[in-house]
Amino acid sequence: MGTEALARLAGERVDHRFKGLPPDADGLTVGELAAQRRNLFTGGFATPVLALSAERLEHNLALMETYATRHGLAFAPHGKTTMAPQLFEQQIERGAWGITLAVPHQVRVARAFGIQRVFLANEVVDPAALQWISAELDADPGFRLVCYVDSVRGVQLMDAALQGASRPLDVVVELAAGEGARTGVRTEAECAAVADAVAATSTLRLVGVAGYEGEVPQADPERVHAWLRRLVALAADFDKAGRFAGLDEIVVSAGGSAWFDAVADVFAELPELSAPVLKLLRSGAYVSHDDGHYRKITPFNRVPEEGALEPAFRLWAQVVSRPSPEQAFVNAGKRDAAYDLDLPFAQVVHRDGTERPATGISVTALSDQHAWLRTTAEADLEVGDWLGMGLSHPCTSFDKWQLIPLVEADGTVVDYIRTFF
Repeated sequence: MGTEALARLAGERVDHRFKGLPPDADGLTVGELAAQRRNLFTGGFATPVLALSAERLEHNLALMETYATRHGLAFAPHGKTTMAPQLFEQQIERGAWGITLAVPHQVRVARAFGIQRVFLANEVVDPAALQWISAELDADPGFRLVCYVDSVRGVQLMDAALQGASRPLDVVVELAAGEGARTGVRTEAECAAVADAVAATSTLRLVGVAGYEGEVPQADPERVHAWLRRLVALAADFDKAGRFAGLDEIVVSAGGSAWFDAVADVFAELPELSAPVLKLLRSGAYVSHDDGHYRKITPFNRVPEEGALEPAFRLWAQVVSRPSPEQAFVNAGKRDAAYDLDLPFAQVVHRDGTERPATGISVTALSDQHAWLRTTAEADLEVGDWLGMGLSHPCTSFDKWQLIPLVEADGTVVDYIRTFF
């Protein structure tokens, strides 16, 4: 990792760019503010403020490291979830092969912080982006990037943009998750045609196959396992046809956050190929997990003996209006909270240093800067109270906050996580 670049994050000055941080911290560096170990509730933080649990983050990082090791999987967690180089570093320190990313800008962020292995889970056909990637590969022999291809036309565009490169770009054919699914090649015959197109270039090198089982239509265990077996069979067929001749390793990759147990099952069935296989899992939402969508769909619900992820986010907002016994409003809304999958979940009320469950309180709607609360007779809620809310969907939570306090269970803020979206 780029330790100098990470160190520079601690030297960044706190100011108006970073919402929720104490106004009296303006001018301090992030490192200086972290060293003060302020309390989230008494240290001058202004609502709304998003907090990330230090203990739960640590638990989740450790759990997925153990899971990948136990199942013989290499791990390239999807960085688009957090876009936080400090978290990338922790993932790599815990044995991650590299970081998965979705678009070229995200790769630029990763390279600025010294990431040496990137799995780019998308076909890139933009000439400027391809030429930048090629220049990075040429300048740094230790940098490796693997990219999707999913069409003959895409291969042609990539080849045209990469003329003159001294290193070929490693690519994997993306197998679509089914008819009507997202990107990827729909049939095995078309996969072969894309692979033939790659072989006809000098700028691209076919190193494996990949896809995303989370897009399987009407996904259930049977359908997901069946599609993953198609992916494994495609790798075996390509290998038998000599498409991977001369490689040191063959890449077979899948794995979002909903079906990584199925990926582990089917990748364990991979036959021996002509070179060692890098079985690359790409799940990303596990870092913070959540209190909604991923709590419901995590594979650990199906395999509880493997452990359990813990939701690490809590959005704190303050009650600013209590117009009736049935209604209240807090000062966090769409600008602060994920809402694309579920509304936030009222969890705890903090008042005068004590915390209690948010009994009788539910979030019913979000405006830009307000959450609408419905309160029953058993709700004890006053103007000025802090309401702690759980969120659904990590990927649209991180992107609303540029600097996120990392908070221990007693409220002590021990660090700040910088994001780059």
